Amino acid sequence: MELWSRLILHFWALEAERDASVTSSASSSFEPDPVAYLQAAYEQTLEATSTPNEWKGTTTACGALLHHAYEAATPEPLLYVTNLGDSQVMVVRPENQEVLYKTTEQWHWFDCPRQLGTNSPDTPKANAVMDKIKIKEGDVVLAMSDGVVDNLWEHEVVQSVHDSMGKFGYGRQDRAGGNIKDAEGGMLDVAKELVKAARNVAEDPYAESPFMERAVEEGLAMEGGKLDDISVVAALCRRRKG
Repeated sequence: MELWSRLILHFWALEAERDASVTSSASSSFEPDPVAYLQAAYEQTLEATSTPNEWKGTTTACGALLHHAYEAATPEPLLYVTNLGDSQVMVVRPENQEVLYKTTEQWHWFDCPRQLGTNSPDTPKANAVMDKIKIKEGDVVLAMSDGVVDNLWEHEVVQSVHDSMGKFGYGRQDRAGGNIKDAEGGMLDVAKELVKAARNVAEDPYAESPFMERAVEEGLAMEGGKLDDISVVAALCRRRKG
């Protein structure tokens, strides 16, 4: 992973944790502001990569922060999704193989996404998009780099998640009533299967891919998958015990 993306993610997480620890303890109506956190992370990364430690680079950014909203005095999960560029957050309901939500790619022009970093005019404050999505226990949240969404169609992503969760024991319970696989290990399996599927297409010069289709629509001659960074983070919405 390139330094700019590491630093953006590091500072972004710190800003979110700092605000939650300071604000939520003082107010039950606390609402996170992921775009402000990303803006602060961007500014800190600019400072960290400036002279005398100058380091050039760019990165897209997407993230999902789980919070809650009260409905009839009961807290229900609410997902804050932030995106800048052509990575993607997708929310899948495996029980009926439904896509509840996915981010929209941001491009200056074809294959030139909005980015944060050296010589880019984009900033979180001006260009990041934040949406709130109501989810429920059992929903899967995916954060995927463009190397995944350029090579896998939406239905292939959903099918892979569904198959992985079935294959590794999700939805079944042991005699004590607990899940056969814990959430962390199971979501790792989901992410690995998606990475594997995307890589298979990326390395196939004859595959049909979403990126190939968009290139053809732009009047470009291309076939096969697209070799690119392939990263997946998968999370399962679960109610905290106790």
